[in-house]
Amino acid sequence: MWLPWGNKKMPLRIHDTSSPFSCSSFKDIQHLCTQDSSASSKRNANVFHRVRIVNSLLRSWGPSRTGKITDSVSDPSISIPGAEKRVVVYFTSLRVVRSTFEDCKTVRSILHGFRVSIDERNLSMDSRFLNELRGILGQSNLTLPRVFIGGRYMGGAEEIKQLHEIGELKKIVERLPAAEPGTCVVCSGYRFLLCNECNGSRKLYTQKSGFKSCTACNENGLIRCPSCSCAQL
Repeated sequence: MWLPWGNKKMPLRIHDTSSPFSCSSFKDIQHLCTQDSSASSKRNANVFHRVRIVNSLLRSWGPSRTGKITDSVSDPSISIPGAEKRVVVYFTSLRVVRSTFEDCKTVRSILHGFRVSIDERNLSMDSRFLNELRGILGQSNLTLPRVFIGGRYMGGAEEIKQLHEIGELKKIVERLPAAEPGTCVVCSGYRFLLCNECNGSRKLYTQKSGFKSCTACNENGLIRCPSCSCAQL
C-alpha cells in the first residue's frame, strides 16, 4: 500500500554557511562600511593635503611673465645676490643627526641629476657658512639642507622632494645655464684646499710677535678653492 502523502518525510535542504563573508546582523555590515569609508577618506585627505601644499608652492615659485623665478612663499626678500646662474645648497656632511644627514644626502643626489652649476656650502667644513645662512634667512635656529635656485630661496628637503616628485623641479632648474662636465683639477671636486699661509696649522710665527692665529683660513685650516669659486661667479 502507498503511504499517505502527509506521512512522507521530505528531505530538508540546508544552505551552505561556509561563505567567506558572514555577518551576524545588518548593524555589523553598516559598521564595516563605515570603517572602510573612513579609512579611504583619510587616505584621500592626505593625498589632497599634499597636492594642496604643492600647488601653493608652485603658484609662488612658478615663472613670472619675464621668465624668471618668482619669490618664495616664506619671504620675498630672501635671495642670494650673484647666484642667478647656479644652485646653492647649504648642507652638512656630519652624521651627528641621522635624519639631517639623510635629508642633505637625498637633496644633493636629486640636484646632481641636473647638469647645472651647483655651489655646495658645507657647514661642517666652514662655520662661516652658518653665519652667512643665518644672515640671509634672518633665523638663528636652522635646519638643513637649504636650497637656493637662481638666487631665490626654494626651501628645504621636503619642498625639493615634493617638487621633484611631480616633475616641476626639472622645469625650474632647466632655466639655468648648463654646467660643463668634469671635475676641478685644482681641488678634485672637494672645493677646499689647505691654506698656503699656515699649511693648515692655523698658526703663524713672526720674530716680532711670535705665534698668532692665521686669518686667511677657516677653523679647519682650509680655504675655498679659487678655481671653483671663480667658475661660479
